[in-house]
Amino acid sequence: MSNDKLQMNILVKLARQTIEEYVKNKKKIDPPAELSDEMKVMAGVFVSLKKLGQLRGCIGTFSPTTSNVAQEIINNAIEACAHDPRFSPVKADELSDLEISVDVLTKPDRISSEEELDAKKYGVIVKCGSKRGLLLPDLEGVNTPEEQISICRRKAGIGESEPVELFRFEVRRFK
Repeated sequence: MSNDKLQMNILVKLARQTIEEYVKNKKKIDPPAELSDEMKVMAGVFVSLKKLGQLRGCIGTFSPTTSNVAQEIINNAIEACAHDPRFSPVKADELSDLEISVDVLTKPDRISSEEELDAKKYGVIVKCGSKRGLLLPDLEGVNTPEEQISICRRKAGIGESEPVELFRFEVRRFK
């Protein structure tokens, strides 16, 4: 477990450094010169911000858009703190109140029914044509696959009766 703790600290520290530099100076940091094994891989990444227990920003990628997790974290941390359309940009006086988590996603697998989901273990992607909605696993107040799918449909603008493709994925969550 100590190795996971070390990795957690490295990934979250990178997200925090990125957010602080961007909020204070509007500058994007470079990835560390030496990347940990966790940072070298390609994967989708979500960066979530909470302030006093309330969501303050959350942006991520379903699948990798850059060459490594470190760059994915940097890009998504900036998006989460400055460009999440649900929130105003984070201000410098909020930085000390932010709780940051980083979710590294496994490759999504297509599934045939919601019976293959578990709201605590799997995140879900709901797809209808070009519309897609994603929900991370193990979120407070979301206890069933039905709730996950319903939230994903709303996020993507997919009607409750429209046919959808379902995908599930797992995450490694670092706080």
